[in-house]
Amino acid sequence: MQLFDVHCHLQDERLSGRLGEALDRAQQAGVRRMLCCGCHERNWDAVLALAQAHPEIVPSFGIHPWYLEGRTDRWIETLERYLSVQPSGVGEIGLDHAVNPRADEEQEAVFIAQLRLARRLKRPVSIHCRKAWERLLEILSREGGVGWGGLIHSYSGSAELVKPLEETGLYISFSGAITRPENKRGQRALAAVSPARLLIETDSPDLPPAGAAGAVNEPANLVFVAAAAADILGRTPDWVAERTFANAVRLLAGIVKPNMGVKAG
Repeated sequence: MQLFDVHCHLQDERLSGRLGEALDRAQQAGVRRMLCCGCHERNWDAVLALAQAHPEIVPSFGIHPWYLEGRTDRWIETLERYLSVQPSGVGEIGLDHAVNPRADEEQEAVFIAQLRLARRLKRPVSIHCRKAWERLLEILSREGGVGWGGLIHSYSGSAELVKPLEETGLYISFSGAITRPENKRGQRALAAVSPARLLIETDSPDLPPAGAAGAVNEPANLVFVAAAAADILGRTPDWVAERTFANAVRLLAGIVKPNMGVKAG
């Protein structure tokens, strides 16, 4: 079995001091690749350093809607510089209508700027969305979809929205939230995803799946997500692993490359 964790935050301080062991456990569990997402300028250096030190880590850089306030005046130029260092994605980016206080216009401006940069540089995007599904679809429709591909991470929308999102070019990724028996909405949504658009993730160190040890999530726990997805779909975990790995490689083909060993400067 080989697995691809398409969304995690290995730079998070909760994993510091234990990351080496976590990566060893991931390898033993069959997790061969991890897309590590930065959320603001202050952690892009850490994401880049991890990707340069560990070939199995694929970097992604973006401004998350929770961290708009901390960005610099030249954030978009800085983002483009990081994206030029080595093959990398754009993310985590997105819209969040559950955050308080919320600034919709600012969120949208930052999100759209990153979508357009990703399109221009031919990079896939990793999108966060909470309670903003209709607005997300409106923006993606107006922008002509995601251009070079992308994913919705830790999908929490309805089953009915899956097809419209797929039509914009998005893949749909599910986290440990689907391992909880009470999450019927997530289970229905997963069952609605086209097999060629299905992905799985840990979102570690957040969202530990049911059955995992400890409160800090890590990529090795992707096996729990694969098992839950298999249960929901009436498939085997091996089928889920093979299908989602192939999907991730197809989506991220342009950035899953050997590290180039240079620094952003």
